Amino acid sequence: MEHALDAQSAARASLSAYLDPYLGQTLGEAKAITDLALRDGVLHAELKFGFPVADYREELQQALQPLLGDLKLQLLLRSDITAHAVQRTLKPLAGVKNIVAVASGKGGVGKSTTAANLAIAWAQQGARVGLLDADIYGPSQPLMMGLSGRKPLSEDGKHLTPLQAHGVAVMSIGFLIDPAQPMAWRGPMVTQALSQLLGETQWGELDYLVVDMPPGTGDIQLTLAQRVPVSGAVIVTTPQDIALLDARKGLKMFEKVEVRVLGVVENMSVHVCTNCGHVEHVFGSGGGGRMAAEYGVHLLGELPLDIRIREDADGGSPTVAAEPGSPRARAYLQMARRTAARLATLNKDYSRAFPKISVEST
Repeated sequence: MEHALDAQSAARASLSAYLDPYLGQTLGEAKAITDLALRDGVLHAELKFGFPVADYREELQQALQPLLGDLKLQLLLRSDITAHAVQRTLKPLAGVKNIVAVASGKGGVGKSTTAANLAIAWAQQGARVGLLDADIYGPSQPLMMGLSGRKPLSEDGKHLTPLQAHGVAVMSIGFLIDPAQPMAWRGPMVTQALSQLLGETQWGELDYLVVDMPPGTGDIQLTLAQRVPVSGAVIVTTPQDIALLDARKGLKMFEKVEVRVLGVVENMSVHVCTNCGHVEHVFGSGGGGRMAAEYGVHLLGELPLDIRIREDADGGSPTVAAEPGSPRARAYLQMARRTAARLATLNKDYSRAFPKISVEST
């Protein structure tokens, strides 16, 4: 009996010291080990994470098993996704635990493709996810999510029911207008339209709402960042210097409005020839990593430049949904896990846990 307890204590110490590559913390620091029992040479371990883990067990099992010597590991993972703090001047959106803004300093860097794949990846990993297309002037999510020509319904005449695609609730101004009609709106009209789409959509209960922001760092983007209660932002860039220059402006914009930047995603990082397999850094290399290091944020992923990613998105089924077992889909899935894990390490929003107190005069 004493020997078994010693073995269990040693196993706990070994697991506690494991540095999770997504959290950047040991399992002990993350308080992830919730239950541990040694029975007949099998260590039954239950771990809890603050990010979706539906597809993480096999990878983690392979990493932890060598730490336990002759003991066989039986691993059970649970997910506990909590709400995180937003800007101090804003209230969280009812029913939505976390709003994550996906932004870029300039257009053409693959921000919308990244946002769509991020949302689907989180849904595949077990989270309840919504996707709001906030790019009023150039809404692309209806096409990317395979919802072109569809229109949302309103059961009460006041609220819109989002459309569903690939396990994600989707809302876009593109559902409500003629796709060929240009949006000749000034800034206040754009921000008002987004506020309505955000607040008058029946999102239900969501773990994450991904907001595909308009590109740039002008008045519209700044106003949206000030009005939308965001738990964290993701900056998408390509490796070349001109894109990084604008990406830095986007990062600084979020810092000014007290939105925490979860990290940088380097898109179009490397091109692999579909015919010969030759690898080439078309837009340079390492720019996203250097930017992340410069500003003390995380590099969340390096995504490939691949014609099939474009074909998947144009076909209404982003890569994570179209070919979930492919290497390019895996790059998105790992980026999504790093992003959710990074959010999980930030301050939680405790305000929702306390009752509201009102004082009435008598």
